[in-house]
Amino acid sequence: MDLSIVMVNFNTRELTAQAVSSILECSPKLSYEIVVVDNSADPRQSYRDSRPNVSVLGGVENKGFGNACNIGAKLSGGKYVLFLNSDTLMHPGTLEECVAYLEGRPEAGALGERTLLADGTLDHACKRGFPTPSAAFYYFAGWDKKHPGSRKYGAYRASWLDERSVGEVDSVAGSFLLMPRKVFDEVGGFDESFFMYGEDLDLCYRVKEAGYRVVYYGKASVTHLKGQSGLHTRSKTVAFYFYDAMRLFYRKHYAKRYGILVSAAVYAAIRLKYRLTLAKLKREGIT
Repeated sequence: MDLSIVMVNFNTRELTAQAVSSILECSPKLSYEIVVVDNSADPRQSYRDSRPNVSVLGGVENKGFGNACNIGAKLSGGKYVLFLNSDTLMHPGTLEECVAYLEGRPEAGALGERTLLADGTLDHACKRGFPTPSAAFYYFAGWDKKHPGSRKYGAYRASWLDERSVGEVDSVAGSFLLMPRKVFDEVGGFDESFFMYGEDLDLCYRVKEAGYRVVYYGKASVTHLKGQSGLHTRSKTVAFYFYDAMRLFYRKHYAKRYGILVSAAVYAAIRLKYRLTLAKLKREGIT
């Protein structure tokens, strides 16, 4: 089998059905399967599907996005594994183009495509640099917008790389993350200590550590209905996991490199951003 598409359904039954249908309607010209791991907390949102090429593992305990993806990958059998969000819409030809690109490039360990928001604009998370202290500072200070063509100031959002081009980046997004199975297995899959958010950054970091390239492939695209299954659902719980992922990633990959003073400043900045987010949610009446 060429491709296994792994999706997680957590209380998004209608979105998942829409995402699966969009894949089937594209009639991909390769052998594939869709594996849906259902870890919904709400029984009314549990997903069922008996269509060809689709299998569903229900009743899975919710131990986070990475955990569910790891389970789905183990159940699948494709040469390539695509981790795909439930709030996406597949575009014709995307699966074939992306798999074909990896087929002839064994040095590529992960690939993401041009992810578009519902309004047709780019979802900047689909091509990113790692959040080093300097890259994060330039991003939050808005210097990336003032110098979009600069590899230095535009490092975090990889703004120097045209959205329709193909090039190496630090990380692509977990909303569409395609990997050769052997690379996924070699690096140990998703780190399940990242409950929600940051697991894609961490995985791409380890892919590059293992000597492979992470590729942004801007010639193919999907639509991401962003905000319907993640941070923009605007809850305190989601905000906690988002900022906790920042802390975990920095502690795992950068704390020893940058030392006590820089690390203290980074942790303080993360706490401040988290508190500001909570304050904003409170003003909006979200408790």
